[in-house]
Amino acid sequence: MAQAISSGIQLVQRPSPRRSAIVTLKLKVQLYCGDEIAMGPGKAAMLEAIAETGSISAAARTLGMSYRRAWLLVDTMNRCFAAPLVETTAGAGARVTEAGRAALTDYRALAERVEAAAAGAAFERLQAAIRTQPVLNSSPGRGGGSRASG
Repeated sequence: MAQAISSGIQLVQRPSPRRSAIVTLKLKVQLYCGDEIAMGPGKAAMLEAIAETGSISAAARTLGMSYRRAWLLVDTMNRCFAAPLVETTAGAGARVTEAGRAALTDYRALAERVEAAAAGAAFERLQAAIRTQPVLNSSPGRGGGSRASG
């Protein structure tokens, strides 16, 4: 089972020194199992909510999602990891397993490292170079706001 790491960026909001608007860097770490997201920010939040509430339905309410959506997140995690991350018992709720706690700890550590790596001079340079709003009708290489005809 191959795993890939994807980063989309959710991290820092700082006002640009040259502009009044904010350029935002967003970063999220997602671990894939085939085409499925085995772990990402939403699944990590689900594990935390289950650990807090002891129930998938209560965790779903806490996170503002349907029970079905929450169950699908748990099912995907349990199918993607070598050991189940959440165990359920009819009438007794749900619990995050030792494997689930370890996966959550490792995921949070990885996400913190990615966040720390993304902060710094490279982001500052990119932030200064990015417009606060895209130019409308711009042609590539022209750098302006009007479109040349022809």
